[in-house]
Amino acid sequence: MSGHRFDDALDAASLRARLSATTQTRIATLDIVDRIDSTNSELLRRHTSSNGIDVLFAEQQTGGRGRHGRVWTSPPGNNLYLSLARRFDGELARLGGLSLVVGIATAEALQRLGAHSVRVKWPNDLVVDNGESLRKIGGVLIEGGMQEGRPRAVIGLGLNIRMPKDAAVAIDQPWTDLHALLGDALPSRNSIAAAVLAALVDAIDRFDAEGLAPFLPRFDALDALRDADVATAIGGVAQAGVAAGLAEDGALRLRTATGELLLRAGEVGVRKRMPTQA
Repeated sequence: MSGHRFDDALDAASLRARLSATTQTRIATLDIVDRIDSTNSELLRRHTSSNGIDVLFAEQQTGGRGRHGRVWTSPPGNNLYLSLARRFDGELARLGGLSLVVGIATAEALQRLGAHSVRVKWPNDLVVDNGESLRKIGGVLIEGGMQEGRPRAVIGLGLNIRMPKDAAVAIDQPWTDLHALLGDALPSRNSIAAAVLAALVDAIDRFDAEGLAPFLPRFDALDALRDADVATAIGGVAQAGVAAGLAEDGALRLRTATGELLLRAGEVGVRKRMPTQA
């Protein structure tokens, strides 16, 4: 298999050793499986722990998926496929900004590893901005509902680390991986997994306690769409405008010829990008 590192398998003991004691106390269960249909599907099938976070990694997914039922290409032993399950306080509706929080935390973790060009594309993509286009390096999928009277979220994350060329032919959009960004400086998969997991645990706990507000300034520094000329559809009607950051509830602000619109769901395509500021 092109690019497969046989000495770089995920290992629970190695991963835990890279986590702080505080992070470890927040994790109720941590499992790594060789092969599964989908890490999200498996955690949805399981009962979520009443306290702490359940974590599941897979070396391969046979039915990996993104939003709207899209296929997430998940070849064995090269990338990261993980899901976290957690119960939250309050109402289910307050989880609306969770995908942004996950994107922010993951992008910041990758930047600390040296991947400084990783950005967040509203509402749930991790992309690399090369100054000319946005190439997808990861994606977030949030699922869940109520469990025993409390909101439960299953948070899925797929991250391209070293995508084999033979698997990449199935990807139908511009993409990249961490190896392309970091080359020989690419950390081990266990190191990447631990860095991302630690960032997610901290961010999700803070989101539960404080909501989306503390993450809005952090998103501004990572916003892949800011000032871009974009196109979308609202209520089945095509709309075009300039992306203008987030509203307080995580909606995308869109400046149009007739005023500002708030986009709370949907797909956004970039029509034209503003020149990068020096």
